Amino acid sequence: VPAARDLAQFGIRVNTIAPGIIDTPMLAGVTDEYRKGLEAGVPFPSRLGQPAEYAQLAQMIVEHDYLNGETIRMDGALRMAPR
Repeated sequence: VPAARDLAQFGIRVNTIAPGIIDTPMLAGVTDEYRKGLEAGVPFPSRLGQPAEYAQLAQMIVEHDYLNGETIRMDGALRMAPR
């Protein structure tokens, strides 16, 4: 929120996406068992997020002129502890 307030005077909006587990090439090498375990940990929908879904959300944020200072969770209600 501080960055959004600081940059508002320049007409710049600041929003972030907090993704859950997204099915990217990084996961291509994991076993099916490991992948199923990841999917089972996501409350709903019980699957991995797709890159296209992330892109859709990013596009919506860019197109939504009134949205500012927000972090949008895209994680199927999965809450991962910080490291």
